[in-house]
Amino acid sequence: MRALIQTVSRASVTVGDEVVGKIEDGLLVLLGVTHTDTVETAATMARKVHELRILDDERSAADVGAPLLVVSQFTLYGDARKGRRPSWLAAAPAEVAEPLVTAVMDALRARGATVETGRFRTHMLVESINVGPRTVLLDL
Repeated sequence: MRALIQTVSRASVTVGDEVVGKIEDGLLVLLGVTHTDTVETAATMARKVHELRILDDERSAADVGAPLLVVSQFTLYGDARKGRRPSWLAAAPAEVAEPLVTAVMDALRARGATVETGRFRTHMLVESINVGPRTVLLDL
């Protein structure tokens, strides 16, 4: 499982004309799933994301109650080492990835986090205003 995490002053996801998720002063989490990920991997990722000390004064979302916008992002597993067309072979298929993305969000909510999300298998417009900018890649 791979997460690209950015501190944001605001972020949102729009599908069609509908804003389906939005946050202010929190973390935008782009989340990719690979074939070997499990529910245990999802729980570990949720803990790491929630406790990551990326906010001001080395605090975490757990410390300050910052909201998270979690967006499924299979392209985090794109491999463009050969040629110009990325390969997506390392990305888990949607039927495997969707329940694991949901498991990460459920684990975050169980920890008390406020979680917004996009909509799986749709064309999403993701907007964000990065703070810092601070961006961290977590790879489990």
